[in-house]
Amino acid sequence: MVDTGSTVREALVAAIPNLRAFAISLTGDHHKANDLVQDTLLKAWANRDKFEVGTNLKAWLFTILRNTYFSDIRKRRRELQDVDGQAASQLVSPPEQNGHIDLADFRKALSFLSADQREALLLVGAEGYSYEEAANISGCAVGTVKSRVNRARAHLADLMAVKSGQDIGPEKMSRAVLARLPR
Repeated sequence: MVDTGSTVREALVAAIPNLRAFAISLTGDHHKANDLVQDTLLKAWANRDKFEVGTNLKAWLFTILRNTYFSDIRKRRRELQDVDGQAASQLVSPPEQNGHIDLADFRKALSFLSADQREALLLVGAEGYSYEEAANISGCAVGTVKSRVNRARAHLADLMAVKSGQDIGPEKMSRAVLARLPR
């Protein structure tokens, strides 16, 4: 408890040995424990206006320390340890200009399709509608939509000289529409 004669600062300093002992018991490492205590004290100091005078300061500090410890564990689970840089060397970002060119080529090729084929292909491939939903939207039979999509994909593949999925650029719409090339 913080008595009326003590300041919050003095109470924080007085709690350090207890915090350090608790942190060591959680981490099992003196260096990590010291970092944890330091983080706890920084958070407590930054939020000292939220501490209610007359309540148990040590309990408040222990709660902050415990929450900080478990938050760090959760954060570390999402992080990848890449000491030798092997994982980082696998990360690649394709150049954006190729995607732009692929999209322009795709749009041009799309304009060569009949209106019915283009509509069916865009509804199923780009918008993600099922064949049944696309048939309802288009006002035709499901088999007709399937046929239009298949012919549209085949025609686009010919127009764009696409033989396999590896020939398709990174642009998402192109990949979605041409995902099922005719065999």
